[in-house]
Amino acid sequence: MGKDYERIDGRLRAFIEAQHVFFTATAPLDGEGTVNLSPKGLTGSFAVLDERTVAYLDFAGSNAETIAHLRENGRITLMWCAFDGPPNIVRVHGRGEPVFRDDPRWAELLAHFPGIDPTRHGLRAVIVVTAHHIRDTCGYAVPFMTYDGDRPLHGSRFERETDESLDAYFHKKEHVAVSLDGLPGLPLPLPPLPDRP
Repeated sequence: MGKDYERIDGRLRAFIEAQHVFFTATAPLDGEGTVNLSPKGLTGSFAVLDERTVAYLDFAGSNAETIAHLRENGRITLMWCAFDGPPNIVRVHGRGEPVFRDDPRWAELLAHFPGIDPTRHGLRAVIVVTAHHIRDTCGYAVPFMTYDGDRPLHGSRFERETDESLDAYFHKKEHVAVSLDGLPGLPLPLPPLPDRP
């Protein structure tokens, strides 16, 4: 039922780009550490950079587990499910890296997300993932669900933040600069958001 792929292209790429939500899974090296699984959405916040590389935007939130795990060991799995149409599940297993606002690659990466206003969602990193293993499986047990639209709450909550107030918000959150397991998370102070080219 499952099939391995060498590249993210053609039908596989079209399927991934058509999904409204995907999931990320990471874990620390410590076998007793906390495994993290996160849903990701928001139209326009995911991009295929090339046949083996994808990226997504990491927005403001109460935790930074994915960032912490990637900084420690880089392991990540992304998963997409078909909630409508033919059943399908796609997983990309690979190595991820958080690229922060003060990285020289920031502007070039952000150009892949033209529909996203980085000042509206408290953008803190671009997660870049290099695929090592790409595979699909049947998805027969995934239920049908309908997509009604993106929730406006995240944008309306964080669009009123400045770089300074967003930094203060992150400093107040217990698990942004440090993960649940004590790993370094989002580097603070938060660098200012560069002007978009």
